[in-house]
Amino acid sequence: MVGKPARPANAIDQTRRMLSLVTYLRERPGARIEDVARAFGITEDELVSDLDVLPMCGTSFRGGDLLDIDTDGERIWWHNPAALGAEAAEPLRLAADEATALLVAARAVATLPGLRESDRQALLRATAKVETAAGEAAGASSRLSVTFEAEGGVFADVDRAISERRRLWIRYYSPARDEVTEREIDPIRLVSVGHTYVEAWCRRSEARRTFRLDRVAEIKILDEPSAPPEIELRDLSEALVQPAAEDPEVVVEVGPGGRWVAEYYPHDSAEELPEGGLRITLRTPDPASLRRLALRLGRDGRIVSPQDLADAARRAAREALAAYDEAVTTTRP
Repeated sequence: MVGKPARPANAIDQTRRMLSLVTYLRERPGARIEDVARAFGITEDELVSDLDVLPMCGTSFRGGDLLDIDTDGERIWWHNPAALGAEAAEPLRLAADEATALLVAARAVATLPGLRESDRQALLRATAKVETAAGEAAGASSRLSVTFEAEGGVFADVDRAISERRRLWIRYYSPARDEVTEREIDPIRLVSVGHTYVEAWCRRSEARRTFRLDRVAEIKILDEPSAPPEIELRDLSEALVQPAAEDPEVVVEVGPGGRWVAEYYPHDSAEELPEGGLRITLRTPDPASLRRLALRLGRDGRIVSPQDLADAARRAAREALAAYDEAVTTTRP
């Protein structure tokens, strides 16, 4: 199995995933376990755990109505997809507010750039059926609209690229370096940890990288196939940033007002200092990115080592203070 079991998701997240999994498997008989796990952004162990639960689900507790899903360790087979067919389903009844919310959301999703045309048409057909069934309740939804911000379009393009196994070209803003770079990436999976990210193999750095979708300034789906190397999916349940043992070591000392750093940054050790401070040792593939942390800490902390990083942080602080003094002097009457 790829990866290790992640921390259990809450019941709502798991239920949503399993509902989507049922639809996904019904449309893809004999789907490969690794492909399904990648599509849902989970480990293969988590997927197998879901598959152990699905056979206990169905429209009733009668044997013929339960989902008959199993796996041979490589592929997934659904032997009785008719168990959830139209003949087995109960009539759908929606309250007025539920119908309105569903129709507004469906129309908004249908406008997403990058959405596969077949999916768009299927969504529009389903929306029309809901409108008919909702009757007067559908009128209220026609007076409401939702517009997705840019991240929605990026999400759709990334999702499409993953599904179609195609490479992406992106212009990406890195706040740590305050620069925009162009790079080609082979997307692996979408993950959500506070923000939405795409985990991918970056052809520029020839390494695994994680990109935050709202920092993608421009994106294009390329004709070139995506071919990331075989890599073990990481357990992202504890933290998105997971430093490697070979990453450079950085030592930061903080006062009582900076103890939060130990809570937000993965670290190797955190030693207590007099008067409530901490000496934190951590690793990062990009030590320069911690200059911003040093500026944010101000008097509550400082970078101790490596020395060149400590010097760069002090220079950045002096430059920031000089710029502030100049701005105050310019605006003073």
